[in-house]
Amino acid sequence: MTAHGNPANLSGPFVPAGQRAALVIDVDAIAGNVARLTEVAGPAQVMAVVKADAYGHGLLPSARAARAGGATWLGVALLEEALALRADGDVDPILAWLGVPGDAWSDAVAANIDIGVSTLWQLDEIAPAAVTSGRPARIQLKLDTGLSRNGATVAEWPELVGKVAALQAEGVVDVVGIWSHFVLADSPSSDTVAQQLRVFDEGVEFARTQGVTPQLRHIANSAATFALPHARYELVRPGIAVYGLSPGGEVGPARELGIRPAMTLAARLAHAKQVPAGQGVSYGHEYVTTTAANLGLVPLGYADGIPRRAGNVGPLLGAGARRVIAGRVCMDQFVVDFGSDGIAAGDEVVLFGDGDGDGDAPTADDWAVATGTINYEIVTRVGPRVPRRYVGTAGVDRTVGGSRGAVD
Repeated sequence: MTAHGNPANLSGPFVPAGQRAALVIDVDAIAGNVARLTEVAGPAQVMAVVKADAYGHGLLPSARAARAGGATWLGVALLEEALALRADGDVDPILAWLGVPGDAWSDAVAANIDIGVSTLWQLDEIAPAAVTSGRPARIQLKLDTGLSRNGATVAEWPELVGKVAALQAEGVVDVVGIWSHFVLADSPSSDTVAQQLRVFDEGVEFARTQGVTPQLRHIANSAATFALPHARYELVRPGIAVYGLSPGGEVGPARELGIRPAMTLAARLAHAKQVPAGQGVSYGHEYVTTTAANLGLVPLGYADGIPRRAGNVGPLLGAGARRVIAGRVCMDQFVVDFGSDGIAAGDEVVLFGDGDGDGDAPTADDWAVATGTINYEIVTRVGPRVPRRYVGTAGVDRTVGGSRGAVD
């Protein structure tokens, strides 16, 4: 299966001259991934989740690219994220679902943002905001079907629906959707999947008996979008797959899903030196050279989002071959043993990329395996000290540039 988007995958150099590092985001890959998700999910609509700075890819340029790829909805966690999208000129449907008491409800209602509602206190604050705004609040009710995170429990559901029905009758709220979240969507054969769908369907049916009839039902994340056709309903809500990464589990790798990673992290060596065999490297000398070696200093560290536990395991591509971090990751830097291969300050190394067009560079999945985490964390943890570069044309206004970076 071929990934959608620009068939000419990225190739270096990635880091501009005079710059220590770069996080390169291919917006055409994002648009292509959304197009692929739209193809898979149809006729259900696609809500591209762009929370957490679009999983580290940059909120505004990623949102524009997702819209260009066919996303009819955008999803975010926080109201400020949704308001930033509105300020950027996005007028299409947006859902924000993680609020706290005293949040900017009036601003959200005025901006026509859908608000995820899980509790009675939210209605107590949203209703007055709607009255003040002179328009009904667009809300989407979340039912906790077993994740025990956000959402009304089955026991709380009747009271929440009853209050919503009353506010709806008064014209204070407009119920756009009912939704939930899977526990194990990446394991579609799990009994919890079927159980959650039963609870979800029963919750929706109960709401309908009370006169609360949603336009949309959604529970499918990235994994369920691919693996659970019967869970797509009217809308799917993919996150990690928008950025070309697999949700893992039984779903399969990105290449088989027809999506392509959009993020590449690269750096230039700040220093190169030759050391003898038996030389300890970095704090604690947890790595010792076995032969005379050329050591390269990469000016990225845990302050930039490189996992500290990547010492002696973190993979990268440099001087034409796969390497591994030598010794501990420091706050601003780490060392790589290049053996007898020649290196010089200014040479480029690639920590992770799309795994295809960048010369056998590792992927975010490789980093996740090496450091005992998930690809979600690898891409979202890259810090703001690393300059962002945006390449491609999908949805990007070149006169404005991108979030935290320029457009090439």
